[in-house]
Amino acid sequence: MQNLEIPLVNLKIQLPKHTQQYSESILENEIKGIRVEHIAITNEKPIIDIAKVGYKTIYLFVKGTGTIIAENKSYELVPETIFLPNIVQKITIKSTKNDSLHYLKISSQLTAQDLLDLKEFPTEDTQNVYYAKFTDCQSYTEPIKSPNTISRTILPNKIIPRIAMGTVQTIGPDKVGAHEHPMLEQLFLGLAKNHCTVYADDAQTDFSQYAVLHIPLGSNHSVSVEKDEVLYYVWMDFFLDKKGEEWLKTHIVYGDS
Repeated sequence: MQNLEIPLVNLKIQLPKHTQQYSESILENEIKGIRVEHIAITNEKPIIDIAKVGYKTIYLFVKGTGTIIAENKSYELVPETIFLPNIVQKITIKSTKNDSLHYLKISSQLTAQDLLDLKEFPTEDTQNVYYAKFTDCQSYTEPIKSPNTISRTILPNKIIPRIAMGTVQTIGPDKVGAHEHPMLEQLFLGLAKNHCTVYADDAQTDFSQYAVLHIPLGSNHSVSVEKDEVLYYVWMDFFLDKKGEEWLKTHIVYGDS
């Protein structure tokens, strides 16, 4: 086993008084072609985001409330909401009055192969805005998780090439069993009340709410949660190539045989 560490960042949820907007790039250069920013809006002045050529962007809203305006349509933002503009070139993000809206902005640089693959994806998946509350997303089961675990796919892998995301939720004592996936890079985002331990080879780290960590590539990793504690996080899979997405076949959707 290699001697490694688990890179982790705790998001700054408690911002200095009178802070109106906040932005910080986190876990820089951890995953090639991926940029992660923690952004907060604490007043009614909106943020206008313009699409960047050659990139696809994912927004994960984790705390606070607000709205997004995209092509004159308004989308309600509550904790645990995902939003992808897809082909929409400009969006406006606004917090609710007297509230602080916190989210991750994840930008993926498209490769030449990604651009080709996008043309093969279903048109409705790549042309339309993708918007969902985590709890409304489809559930699945997985051999490495207990029957008590609730798992959901919040971003299927046919919207942005080589990317899929989901949530894992359970109450301790429980665990996500040890496994390896050298075909993909993975980030975890701790959601509200999450308090568990993540292991990767010989390393381990406390993983709490509103923290983001990077599972070292190819490591044998697992997660445990103690009695009455909550395990609740987003997993984000960034596949090295299209073939690696075969890994997702381990996710058994309810109703499938």
